[in-house]
Amino acid sequence: MALMAARGEITPMPDCAIFADTGWEPAAVYEWLDWLEGELPFPVHRVSGGDLRSDQLTARLRGRKGEDGERWAALPYFTRQPGAAREGRVRRQCTSEYKIYPIERKMRELLGVGPGERVPKGFHVESWRGISADEASRMKPSGHKWMTVRYPLAMEHRMTRHDCLMWMFRHNYPQPPRSACIGCPFHSNAEWRRLRDDSPEEWADAVEFDAAIRKAGGMRGDTYLHRSCLPLDQAPIDDGNPDQAELWGNECEGMCGV
Repeated sequence: MALMAARGEITPMPDCAIFADTGWEPAAVYEWLDWLEGELPFPVHRVSGGDLRSDQLTARLRGRKGEDGERWAALPYFTRQPGAAREGRVRRQCTSEYKIYPIERKMRELLGVGPGERVPKGFHVESWRGISADEASRMKPSGHKWMTVRYPLAMEHRMTRHDCLMWMFRHNYPQPPRSACIGCPFHSNAEWRRLRDDSPEEWADAVEFDAAIRKAGGMRGDTYLHRSCLPLDQAPIDDGNPDQAELWGNECEGMCGV
């Protein structure tokens, strides 16, 4: 979407792009972003709501609140309670805390609106989101009077993920990596296999994290990254079952690639 705007295929030219960094993206995503910034005629602002991995493994794992009183922003872990017939799922908060809120804070900053201040009448933002036509169920209104959300790929160009990749190929651009945290529980089996086979250091990182969150503060039962509720390095990621995310429905909001 950013490259289409740079080429004038989506108008008007954006004032800027905003990338919310969780601190736990694959190295390929950061390399891609470095490359992309050099291709765009508008700036890319990098914002952060904190280091997601570190936050999960320090104060927030000692309970629902850290020592500083901040609330614990949960990942959508799978849980297994003793004697339970099936696995459960933790309510996801990470997308809001580490993606949506930091981006909205930056928008308000660019408008000159301070924390806690109301956005004055007449101030307005048009926020573009790169959700494709095959993810249309993820499209949502902004929830703010001062912001209108626009979906150029899905609504105006009717482009699927495949169409986007073909557009990149036709214009001799490299294929972009998928933006998602290394240890995201929404990973499909195929994505876990790719991480294991192609990025052994990042796979080892995910395995270590999975073991560390086994007993997360405030949780009933143990927590896991894989829906099998087995340690990640023992999970059946090579089996022929449908992708993990598909079994749980289309829960991912698609915001992690914003």
